[in-house]
Amino acid sequence: MTLVTAFASAFLAVAGLAACSSADNPPAPGTVQVQQPTTPDYRIGPLDTIQIYVWQSPEFSVTVPVRPDGRISTPLIEDLEATGKTPTQLARDIEEKLKVYVQDPLVTVIVSGFAGPFDQQVRVVGEAIQPRAIPYRANMTMLDVMIEVGGLTEFASGNRAVLARGGGASSDKTTFNVRLDDLLRDGDIRANVPVLPGDVIIIPQSWF
Repeated sequence: MTLVTAFASAFLAVAGLAACSSADNPPAPGTVQVQQPTTPDYRIGPLDTIQIYVWQSPEFSVTVPVRPDGRISTPLIEDLEATGKTPTQLARDIEEKLKVYVQDPLVTVIVSGFAGPFDQQVRVVGEAIQPRAIPYRANMTMLDVMIEVGGLTEFASGNRAVLARGGGASSDKTTFNVRLDDLLRDGDIRANVPVLPGDVIIIPQSWF
């Protein structure tokens, strides 16, 4: 049993135990009020790739990944916290660090590879072609998610898929049934429900 399969099986077991707090279907697209952040600025997450440009100081201009611990290392700057900051905030922090070595540094930070903070991701596990975590985008729907992961495998039981939403622990999440076979194979647009940041979508294998 693979790690992904084991995780999916465990999550489905929790979903069954939480039936009293579950609904047969997720909310209709028009009924979900997505809470937009107070600022539209993107916030950097672990595994993002960022480009740092220091004006007139090419020796300090680099492209670096954000480590899993949320920090970055650049020339003359070690272990600077990046996660949760906007590119502008991180640029100002880098300027403060560089003032020791550069007179009036001017820094620009550009995010070139997006992963996003964990609480702003949508995770897909189980029988997707490419199960993974996806950065949430405003007004994202189930169809958008399925396109990102390449659709369902031939062994997927799409209409038994589960969407888990809210809460920090698995036992605190509310679970919904999602009809991925109806959406992808039958073209039933009513199954194209909205997703929210932090959602987890579990796609089980079909029963033979």
